Amino acid sequence: MAIGIFDSGVGGLSIAQQVRTLLPHEEIIYLADSGHAPYGEKSQQYILQRCSKIIQCLIDKGATLVVIACNTATVSAISALREAFAIPIVGVEPGIKTAVKSCKSGVVGILATTQTLKSASFQQLAQRFSNEIKVEAQACPGLVEQVEALHLTGDKTQALVAQYVQPLLNKGADHLVLGCTHYAFLAPVISQVAGPNVSIINTAIPVALEVARRLDAEGLASASAAAGGESFFSSGEQKLAHRQFNALWGNTVKVESF
Repeated sequence: MAIGIFDSGVGGLSIAQQVRTLLPHEEIIYLADSGHAPYGEKSQQYILQRCSKIIQCLIDKGATLVVIACNTATVSAISALREAFAIPIVGVEPGIKTAVKSCKSGVVGILATTQTLKSASFQQLAQRFSNEIKVEAQACPGLVEQVEALHLTGDKTQALVAQYVQPLLNKGADHLVLGCTHYAFLAPVISQVAGPNVSIINTAIPVALEVARRLDAEGLASASAAAGGESFFSSGEQKLAHRQFNALWGNTVKVESF
């Protein structure tokens, strides 16, 4: 038995890291669909087709629970995927609720992909809090590609981040919600651009807690006292995939083709 985790690329490793920390005895299978990234500019039908193929692959590899570690895939396809597959599927959505609890300015900024912001699911999520807070959304084309290329710092990345963050600051946002798992790896740059008075919110820890809850509820939690292993797969170019995973996971790992 294993936890299957996937994303359009390597951004979901930010979720996988929290799952590993919280659940040290579980097996993890991570699949990066980097060969088809970014999902944020793709059609809903295309995303659903890719996700269906990936989930079936993870099941074939032994996954008994799947985490869609991708905001775009979650809002675009999770309902249809839950109907199509019998195993538990955990998604990820922008942490607006967390931001609202501590917002003082009355404005929360959302950084996300174009497809996430266009989705009915996101619109409903934002509307749910519209009486309490003003939600300002900012599409961020190019940020996923910067992470996939491991351009996590540097002038171009900082300029691109500033291009998207500054309009939200100008509107008074005191919280910036990371509405894409890739953006967690840009959090230091986002925080630097936003300044010390702006809080950065990502959802990796809540997602990991939900995974633990679902494993217990479904009777799928590992009974082993041994440390769980990890398997990594990528649909992207293999030399780049090895550099990506070794840089972002934190130690040398083997990455197989998908």
